[in-house]
Amino acid sequence: MTLRPFHLAFPVRDLAEARAFYGGVLGCAEGRSSDEWIDFDFMGHQIVAHLAPTAHNGDAAVNHVDGHGVPVPHFGVVLTLEDFGALAERMRAAGTHFEIEPYTRFAGEPGEQRTMFFRDPSGNAIEMKAFASLDALFAT
Repeated sequence: MTLRPFHLAFPVRDLAEARAFYGGVLGCAEGRSSDEWIDFDFMGHQIVAHLAPTAHNGDAAVNHVDGHGVPVPHFGVVLTLEDFGALAERMRAAGTHFEIEPYTRFAGEPGEQRTMFFRDPSGNAIEMKAFASLDALFAT
């Protein structure tokens, strides 16, 4: 199978906030936009922030994974370890509140990974993770 970029659309309460967070803090290049939505290049994937000021954002549920409450729903990407470290530093420098601080999940087990969770200004949960090798992505 050929890997292809994914597309994800999600609600935000304010486009200027979304632009500042995704473009400014995360460093995502902006693509097309209108008065109601903005496309962003999210590490090679297309995400679209749609203006929905009355939409409910936040946890629908929390699942317990490796001793942490993981917000559901959430989205994110798999980064290299180097990019993960640089992003964690950038998020800390921006004063980001982490739902789950950067740490190593499943240490010493199949699927060992670095992971962190944070929210955008509209409350959408985002997970960034990294593996020493992508071969571990689906390891059991």
